[in-house]
Parts: sequence; structure tokens; C-alpha cells
Amino acid sequence: MDGLKGAIGVFDSGIGGLSVLKALRAEMPQERFIYWADSGYAPYGERSDDFVIARSHDITEQLLAKGPMKAVVVACNTATAVAIESLRTHYPHLPFIGVEPALKPALARTQTGFVGVMGTQGTLNSTRFDNLLKTVQADALPKKGHFVLQACKGLALAIEKQTEKSLNDTTEVAQLCAKYVQSMGFFGHATAQIDTLVLGCTHYIFVQEILQKLVGPDVQLISTGEAVAKQTKRLITPATEMPLATSQSSESEKIELWTTGALSSLQSAALRWLDLPPEYCHQAAAQSLSPP
Repeated sequence: MDGLKGAIGVFDSGIGGLSVLKALRAEMPQERFIYWADSGYAPYGERSDDFVIARSHDITEQLLAKGPMKAVVVACNTATAVAIESLRTHYPHLPFIGVEPALKPALARTQTGFVGVMGTQGTLNSTRFDNLLKTVQADALPKKGHFVLQACKGLALAIEKQTEKSLNDTTEVAQLCAKYVQSMGFFGHATAQIDTLVLGCTHYIFVQEILQKLVGPDVQLISTGEAVAKQTKRLITPATEMPLATSQSSESEKIELWTTGALSSLQSAALRWLDLPPEYCHQAAAQSLSPP
């Protein structure tokens, strides 16, 4: 494969990153993408830092083994928070684009000054997130924003398990969403109420309808997929000197999806959210490298 046909790698701890992949394909429909769902080791948010770093390096090696990469999108908030700096150090010539909770856009939109943030424990407890939070708050002065943080243990994994079922009924997913929304306090436009909710895990966009019903129609839900796609497009050509693809490749040549978990789950999710048939999905061997 020559440089002009270099792919864009995308990985997540599971199917959550498909939301980012969808935005990437919409922004750059001519590009080739290889997606890696590490469902066999999900959820990252409840794993140790060393484990997440090891998996992130292993997946990057797996992607590089499939040919030249223009860039790798770390479509996982936890992996971004824990592993992206290690990846950038280990692969200095490969651009890595991460996803982070959209705190700054949320603070710009809130009218009450109260912003809710739902994320995994791994993301919200990370040094990277703490630094992001401090930076956003400092940059916002004299406007003061109050962030209500909610670690959603088990929610990402529950979404993974529900890929072959309806997410719009009284399932474990809906029950967990209700539990965590309730624990955050009051939502609305009155004083001290949360009027903006940040989805701080790529999995959560798949349950945004459930969340919207719980918080009310006037509360804004903010995710990061579109912003990541635009950032990837901006970075890819100057960083790699590989121009955006212009070939009229068939759809099957432009995208492939791999999973270390159940192939049927990825196939179901790809069909449901990307309208991709089962033959685009492949089974990957489950193995792990030691942390670098």
C-alpha cells in the first residue's frame, strides 16, 4: 500500500468509538478507515492505567501491521486521558488525535453556569482531565462555571451488552442512566440547575435519547464526535504530507472493523449505527502486550 492509500486508524475500548467513526466518515467520506473495538478488554474506565496503556500500544501495533497510517484517532476518553501522551512519545511521527469531554464548549453555552459531566471513573480521576478542568475554569474567568462530575460505573459496559437489543426500554442501561442523572441533582434553567450535560464517554451518545428524556428537552447534550472529525481533517495533511484521498474506491475497500470481543456484537452495532453489513466486521485475536 502506498502513502496515498494510507488509512486512518480509530480505536476504542468497544463500540462507543463508532460514534466518532460516523462523524469522521461524514467529514472525510473519501478516506479509508480501520476501526478497532477492544471489547474483549472493556471497559477501560475501570482498568488500571498500565493496562490501558498496554492495550493502546498493542492496538496501535495491530493497526500499523495493516499498512501505513495517516493518523490514529483515540476514540476513547479513558485511553486519551491515560495513554495518548505515551503513544505520542513512542510513535513521534504518527499523529494521534484524542477525545476529551467538551468542557469549554459546554461552559460557553450554559446560561445557569452549571454543567454536568458524565464519564468513566478512569477519565474523571485522570491527571489529564484534572488539568483540562483547571484550564477551562481559568480561561473562563471572570465568568465562573460550576461542573458537576458524575462517574458512571458500569454504564459503558451495559451499553456494550445491549448492542443486540433495544436501548429504549427499561433495561439495565436505562436504569443506570436514571440512577446517575438523579444523583447529579436538578436539571433545568432555574438558578443552580444544570442546563448543559457533557457526554464524557463515546459510548454515551448511543443512549442520548434516554438521557434527553431524563434531563428534559431544554437541557443541551454535548458530545465530541464532530469536533474530533474536523480536527483530524485539519491535522492529517500537514502532519503526514499524505493528501486527502480522492480515489473512488468501493465502500468495502474504504472501511474495515475489527473486534477482540464478540463478532456478532460489532456486526449488530455496525449495522444499527453505521448501516454497514456484517462482512465489514472481522474477528481479532485477543492478546495484550506489557506496558512500554
